[in-house]
Amino acid sequence: MKIHPMWADYPELAKDLTATLDLIESQIRPQNTAVAKALVAMISAGGKLLRPAYCLLFSEFQPTRDRQKIIALAAAVEALHNATLVHDDIIDRSPTRRGLPTISAQFGQDVAVYAGDYLFVVCFKLIAKYASDLRSVQQDSSSMERLLNGELEQMGTRYDYQIDIDQYLHQVSGKTGQLFALSSFIGAFESGQPLAFAKKIEKIGMNIGIAFQLLDDILDYTSDPDTIGKPVHEDIKQGVYSAPLILAMSQNRQAFIPYLSKQAAMTDADLNAIQALMQDYAGIAQARQMASTYTARALAGLAALPDVPAKATLIQLTTALLDRKS
Repeated sequence: MKIHPMWADYPELAKDLTATLDLIESQIRPQNTAVAKALVAMISAGGKLLRPAYCLLFSEFQPTRDRQKIIALAAAVEALHNATLVHDDIIDRSPTRRGLPTISAQFGQDVAVYAGDYLFVVCFKLIAKYASDLRSVQQDSSSMERLLNGELEQMGTRYDYQIDIDQYLHQVSGKTGQLFALSSFIGAFESGQPLAFAKKIEKIGMNIGIAFQLLDDILDYTSDPDTIGKPVHEDIKQGVYSAPLILAMSQNRQAFIPYLSKQAAMTDADLNAIQALMQDYAGIAQARQMASTYTARALAGLAALPDVPAKATLIQLTTALLDRKS
Protein backbone atom coordinates (compact mmCIF):
# COMPACT_ATOMS: atom_id res chain seq x y z
CA MET A 1 0.00 0.00 0.00
CA LYS A 2 1.11 3.55 -0.71
CA ILE A 3 1.23 6.07 2.12
CA HIS A 4 0.85 9.83 2.14
CA PRO A 5 3.84 11.66 0.56
CA MET A 6 4.28 13.70 3.74
CA TRP A 7 6.26 10.74 5.16
CA ALA A 8 8.90 10.77 2.40
CA ASP A 9 11.27 12.68 4.67
CA TYR A 10 10.97 10.00 7.36
CA PRO A 11 12.03 6.75 5.64
CA GLU A 12 12.12 4.53 8.75
CA LEU A 13 8.74 5.75 9.94
CA ALA A 14 7.38 5.42 6.39
CA LYS A 15 8.45 1.77 6.37
CA ASP A 16 6.59 1.11 9.62
CA LEU A 17 3.49 2.97 8.42
CA THR A 18 3.47 0.93 5.23
CA ALA A 19 3.68 -2.22 7.33
CA THR A 20 0.79 -0.88 9.42
CA LEU A 21 -1.43 -0.46 6.36
CA ASP A 22 -0.41 -3.84 4.97
CA LEU A 23 -1.39 -5.48 8.25
CA ILE A 24 -4.83 -3.82 8.22
CA GLU A 25 -5.36 -4.95 4.63
CA SER A 26 -4.45 -8.52 5.57
CA GLN A 27 -7.11 -8.45 8.30
CA ILE A 28 -9.94 -7.28 6.01
CA ARG A 29 -11.57 -10.50 4.87
CA PRO A 30 -15.38 -10.13 4.98
CA GLN A 31 -17.51 -12.41 2.83
CA ASN A 32 -18.64 -9.47 0.70
CA THR A 33 -15.59 -8.93 -1.52
CA ALA A 34 -16.92 -5.67 -2.98
CA VAL A 35 -17.11 -4.17 0.51
CA ALA A 36 -13.64 -5.52 1.31
CA LYS A 37 -12.24 -3.78 -1.77
CA ALA A 38 -14.03 -0.56 -0.85
CA LEU A 39 -12.62 -0.67 2.69
CA VAL A 40 -9.10 -1.27 1.41
CA ALA A 41 -9.51 1.57 -1.10
CA MET A 42 -10.70 3.92 1.63
CA ILE A 43 -7.87 3.07 4.00
CA SER A 44 -5.23 3.46 1.30
CA ALA A 45 -6.70 6.63 -0.26
CA GLY A 46 -4.37 9.21 1.14
CA GLY A 47 -5.12 9.37 4.86
CA LYS A 48 -2.27 10.96 6.74
CA LEU A 49 -1.91 8.09 9.27
CA LEU A 50 -1.18 10.57 12.04
CA ARG A 51 -2.60 8.41 14.81
CA PRO A 52 -0.50 5.32 14.03
CA ALA A 53 2.49 7.60 13.41
CA TYR A 54 2.24 9.02 16.93
CA CYS A 55 1.82 5.51 18.31
CA LEU A 56 5.01 4.40 16.55
CA LEU A 57 7.00 7.52 17.43
CA PHE A 58 6.13 7.49 21.13
CA SER A 59 7.15 3.83 21.31
CA GLU A 60 10.69 4.85 20.31
CA PHE A 61 11.36 6.31 23.75
CA GLN A 62 11.89 2.67 24.75
CA PRO A 63 14.86 1.29 22.74
CA THR A 64 13.93 -2.33 23.48
CA ARG A 65 10.40 -2.04 22.06
CA ASP A 66 8.87 -4.94 20.14
CA ARG A 67 8.54 -3.35 16.68
CA GLN A 68 6.06 -5.89 15.33
CA LYS A 69 3.79 -5.52 18.35
CA ILE A 70 3.77 -1.74 18.10
CA ILE A 71 2.99 -1.92 14.37
CA ALA A 72 0.05 -4.20 15.17
CA LEU A 73 -1.25 -1.82 17.83
CA ALA A 74 -0.79 1.14 15.48
CA ALA A 75 -2.87 -0.82 12.96
CA ALA A 76 -5.55 -1.36 15.60
CA VAL A 77 -5.76 2.37 16.24
CA GLU A 78 -5.98 3.17 12.51
CA ALA A 79 -8.70 0.53 12.03
CA LEU A 80 -10.64 2.12 14.89
CA HIS A 81 -10.23 5.55 13.35
CA ASN A 82 -11.49 4.38 9.96
CA ALA A 83 -14.45 2.62 11.57
CA THR A 84 -15.54 5.93 13.09
CA LEU A 85 -15.13 7.64 9.70
CA VAL A 86 -17.38 5.10 7.98
CA HIS A 87 -20.07 5.68 10.60
CA ASP A 88 -19.57 9.47 10.48
CA ASP A 89 -20.19 9.41 6.74
CA ILE A 90 -23.45 7.53 7.28
CA ILE A 91 -24.69 10.06 9.81
CA ASP A 92 -23.57 13.05 7.72
CA ARG A 93 -24.72 11.49 4.43
CA SER A 94 -21.32 12.43 2.99
CA PRO A 95 -20.86 11.51 -0.68
CA THR A 96 -17.05 11.54 -0.63
CA ARG A 97 -14.15 10.85 1.70
CA ARG A 98 -10.50 11.44 0.74
CA GLY A 99 -11.64 12.15 -2.80
CA LEU A 100 -13.44 8.80 -3.20
CA PRO A 101 -17.10 7.82 -2.86
CA THR A 102 -17.90 6.87 0.73
CA ILE A 103 -18.85 3.29 1.60
CA SER A 104 -22.43 4.42 2.24
CA ALA A 105 -22.60 6.24 -1.11
CA GLN A 106 -21.39 3.14 -2.93
CA PHE A 107 -23.29 0.41 -1.13
CA GLY A 108 -26.01 2.08 0.94
CA GLN A 109 -26.28 2.78 4.64
CA ASP A 110 -27.00 -0.79 5.76
CA VAL A 111 -23.84 -2.20 4.19
CA ALA A 112 -21.81 0.76 5.45
CA VAL A 113 -22.89 0.08 9.05
CA TYR A 114 -21.63 -3.48 8.77
CA ALA A 115 -18.42 -2.31 7.08
CA GLY A 116 -17.72 0.07 9.96
CA ASP A 117 -18.52 -2.66 12.45
CA TYR A 118 -16.09 -4.96 10.66
CA LEU A 119 -13.28 -2.46 11.19
CA PHE A 120 -14.14 -2.38 14.91
CA VAL A 121 -13.67 -6.16 14.88
CA VAL A 122 -10.27 -5.76 13.23
CA CYS A 123 -9.30 -3.30 15.96
CA PHE A 124 -10.44 -5.58 18.79
CA LYS A 125 -8.71 -8.63 17.33
CA LEU A 126 -5.38 -6.83 17.07
CA ILE A 127 -5.67 -5.32 20.56
CA ALA A 128 -6.60 -8.70 22.06
CA LYS A 129 -3.71 -10.46 20.34
CA TYR A 130 -0.92 -7.96 20.89
CA ALA A 131 -1.70 -5.88 24.00
CA SER A 132 0.45 -7.22 26.81
CA ASP A 133 -1.38 -5.54 29.67
CA LEU A 134 -5.06 -5.37 30.60
CA ARG A 135 -4.65 -1.63 31.11
CA SER A 136 -4.26 -1.13 27.36
CA VAL A 137 -7.54 -2.96 26.76
CA GLN A 138 -9.21 -0.84 29.45
CA GLN A 139 -7.71 2.29 27.90
CA ASP A 140 -9.06 1.31 24.51
CA SER A 141 -12.58 0.65 25.77
CA SER A 142 -12.62 3.85 27.84
CA SER A 143 -11.44 5.84 24.83
CA MET A 144 -14.18 4.35 22.69
CA GLU A 145 -16.75 5.30 25.31
CA ARG A 146 -15.48 8.90 25.41
CA LEU A 147 -15.37 9.01 21.63
CA LEU A 148 -18.97 7.85 21.41
CA ASN A 149 -20.03 10.34 24.07
CA GLY A 150 -18.36 13.11 22.07
CA GLU A 151 -20.31 12.05 18.98
CA LEU A 152 -23.57 11.89 20.95
CA GLU A 153 -22.95 15.32 22.45
CA GLN A 154 -22.33 16.70 18.97
CA MET A 155 -25.55 15.13 17.75
CA GLY A 156 -27.41 16.65 20.69
CA THR A 157 -26.24 20.16 19.82
CA ARG A 158 -27.06 20.08 16.10
CA TYR A 159 -28.67 23.33 14.96
CA ASP A 160 -28.20 24.71 18.49
CA TYR A 161 -27.46 28.42 18.04
CA GLN A 162 -26.57 28.73 21.74
CA ILE A 163 -23.63 26.30 21.67
CA ASP A 164 -20.53 27.81 23.27
CA ILE A 165 -16.83 27.13 22.87
CA ASP A 166 -16.59 25.09 26.08
CA GLN A 167 -19.22 22.66 24.78
CA TYR A 168 -17.33 22.41 21.50
CA LEU A 169 -14.02 21.68 23.23
CA HIS A 170 -15.64 19.00 25.37
CA GLN A 171 -17.03 17.33 22.27
CA VAL A 172 -13.71 17.56 20.43
CA SER A 173 -11.83 16.12 23.39
CA GLY A 174 -13.96 13.00 23.09
CA LYS A 175 -14.44 12.92 19.33
CA THR A 176 -10.88 13.55 18.09
CA GLY A 177 -8.66 14.09 21.10
CA GLN A 178 -9.30 10.63 22.50
CA LEU A 179 -7.94 8.80 19.46
CA PHE A 180 -4.73 10.82 19.47
CA ALA A 181 -4.45 10.34 23.23
CA LEU A 182 -5.05 6.59 22.92
CA SER A 183 -2.52 6.22 20.10
CA SER A 184 0.11 8.07 22.08
CA PHE A 185 -0.58 6.23 25.33
CA ILE A 186 -0.48 2.77 23.75
CA GLY A 187 2.74 3.55 21.90
CA ALA A 188 4.46 4.57 25.12
CA PHE A 189 2.93 2.03 27.51
CA GLU A 190 3.07 -1.04 25.29
CA SER A 191 6.70 -0.36 24.43
CA GLY A 192 7.55 -0.93 28.09
CA GLN A 193 7.51 2.57 29.55
CA PRO A 194 6.12 3.12 33.08
CA LEU A 195 2.46 4.05 33.45
CA ALA A 196 3.30 7.53 34.79
CA PHE A 197 5.34 8.28 31.65
CA ALA A 198 2.58 6.93 29.39
CA LYS A 199 0.01 9.16 31.11
CA LYS A 200 2.17 12.22 30.36
CA ILE A 201 2.30 11.11 26.75
CA GLU A 202 -1.47 10.66 26.75
CA LYS A 203 -1.94 14.31 27.76
CA ILE A 204 0.37 15.43 24.94
CA GLY A 205 -1.65 13.33 22.51
CA MET A 206 -4.88 14.95 23.69
CA ASN A 207 -3.52 18.44 23.04
CA ILE A 208 -2.31 17.36 19.61
CA GLY A 209 -5.73 15.92 18.79
CA ILE A 210 -7.60 19.07 19.81
CA ALA A 211 -5.22 21.26 17.79
CA PHE A 212 -5.66 18.95 14.81
CA GLN A 213 -9.46 19.14 14.97
CA LEU A 214 -9.40 22.90 15.28
CA LEU A 215 -7.33 23.12 12.10
CA ASP A 216 -9.63 20.62 10.39
CA ASP A 217 -12.61 22.81 11.24
CA ILE A 218 -10.82 25.92 9.98
CA LEU A 219 -10.09 24.18 6.68
CA ASP A 220 -13.79 23.45 6.25
CA TYR A 221 -14.22 27.22 5.81
CA THR A 222 -11.01 28.07 3.96
CA SER A 223 -10.34 25.22 1.52
CA ASP A 224 -11.91 23.99 -1.70
CA PRO A 225 -13.27 20.42 -1.97
CA ASP A 226 -10.42 19.22 -4.21
CA THR A 227 -7.84 20.27 -1.62
CA ILE A 228 -9.38 18.61 1.43
CA GLY A 229 -11.11 15.69 -0.31
CA LYS A 230 -14.58 16.39 1.08
CA PRO A 231 -17.34 18.97 0.52
CA VAL A 232 -16.71 22.27 2.31
CA HIS A 233 -19.35 23.88 4.53
CA GLU A 234 -20.97 20.49 5.06
CA ASP A 235 -20.83 20.93 8.82
CA ILE A 236 -22.97 24.07 8.70
CA LYS A 237 -25.57 22.40 6.50
CA GLN A 238 -25.68 19.44 8.89
CA GLY A 239 -26.09 21.74 11.89
CA VAL A 240 -22.65 20.94 13.29
CA TYR A 241 -21.19 24.25 14.44
CA SER A 242 -17.43 24.21 14.95
CA ALA A 243 -14.96 26.63 16.52
CA PRO A 244 -14.69 29.30 13.77
CA LEU A 245 -18.46 29.73 13.62
CA ILE A 246 -19.02 29.42 17.38
CA LEU A 247 -16.35 32.03 18.15
CA ALA A 248 -17.75 34.42 15.55
CA MET A 249 -21.33 33.90 16.79
CA SER A 250 -20.26 34.73 20.33
CA GLN A 251 -19.66 38.29 19.13
CA ASN A 252 -23.13 38.79 17.61
CA ARG A 253 -25.34 35.70 17.64
CA GLN A 254 -28.40 37.46 16.21
CA ALA A 255 -26.56 38.31 12.99
CA PHE A 256 -26.16 34.63 12.13
CA ILE A 257 -29.57 33.24 13.10
CA PRO A 258 -31.51 34.40 9.97
CA TYR A 259 -29.21 32.22 7.87
CA LEU A 260 -28.66 29.30 10.24
CA SER A 261 -32.38 28.99 10.95
CA LYS A 262 -32.85 27.72 7.38
CA GLN A 263 -30.86 24.63 8.43
CA ALA A 264 -30.37 22.14 5.56
CA ALA A 265 -32.24 24.48 3.18
CA MET A 266 -29.44 27.04 3.25
CA THR A 267 -28.41 28.26 -0.18
CA ASP A 268 -24.95 29.13 -1.46
CA ALA A 269 -25.85 32.78 -0.93
CA ASP A 270 -26.64 32.04 2.72
CA LEU A 271 -23.33 30.26 3.16
CA ASN A 272 -21.50 33.17 1.55
CA ALA A 273 -23.24 35.55 3.95
CA ILE A 274 -22.19 33.41 6.91
CA GLN A 275 -18.63 33.36 5.57
CA ALA A 276 -18.65 37.16 5.38
CA LEU A 277 -19.98 37.46 8.94
CA MET A 278 -17.29 35.11 10.16
CA GLN A 279 -14.72 37.36 8.54
CA ASP A 280 -16.30 40.43 10.17
CA TYR A 281 -16.22 38.82 13.61
CA ALA A 282 -12.78 37.16 13.19
CA GLY A 283 -14.02 33.63 13.81
CA ILE A 284 -11.28 31.93 11.79
CA ALA A 285 -8.54 34.10 13.29
CA GLN A 286 -9.75 33.30 16.82
CA ALA A 287 -9.88 29.59 16.00
CA ARG A 288 -6.32 29.73 14.63
CA GLN A 289 -5.16 31.34 17.85
CA MET A 290 -6.86 28.61 19.85
CA ALA A 291 -5.19 25.95 17.69
CA SER A 292 -1.86 27.67 18.31
CA THR A 293 -2.48 27.51 22.06
CA TYR A 294 -3.11 23.75 22.03
CA THR A 295 -0.15 23.17 19.72
CA ALA A 296 2.06 25.16 22.09
CA ARG A 297 0.89 23.00 25.01
CA ALA A 298 1.73 19.86 23.06
CA LEU A 299 5.14 21.20 22.07
CA ALA A 300 5.93 22.16 25.66
CA GLY A 301 5.11 18.61 26.71
CA LEU A 302 7.32 17.19 23.97
CA ALA A 303 10.20 19.51 24.87
CA ALA A 304 10.23 18.09 28.40
CA LEU A 305 10.65 14.49 27.19
CA PRO A 306 13.99 12.63 27.15
CA ASP A 307 16.24 13.35 24.18
CA VAL A 308 15.87 10.48 21.74
CA PRO A 309 15.87 10.75 17.91
CA ALA A 310 12.07 10.41 17.75
CA LYS A 311 11.65 13.55 19.86
CA ALA A 312 12.86 15.82 17.04
CA THR A 313 10.50 14.13 14.60
CA LEU A 314 7.59 14.55 17.02
CA ILE A 315 8.31 18.25 17.44
CA GLN A 316 8.68 18.78 13.68
CA LEU A 317 5.50 16.85 12.89
CA THR A 318 3.40 18.57 15.55
CA THR A 319 4.60 22.01 14.48
CA ALA A 320 3.70 21.22 10.86
CA LEU A 321 0.10 20.40 11.83
CA LEU A 322 -0.57 24.10 12.44
CA ASP A 323 0.55 25.02 8.93
CA ARG A 324 -1.21 22.33 6.95
CA LYS A 325 -3.47 23.20 4.02
CA SER A 326 -5.38 19.90 3.81
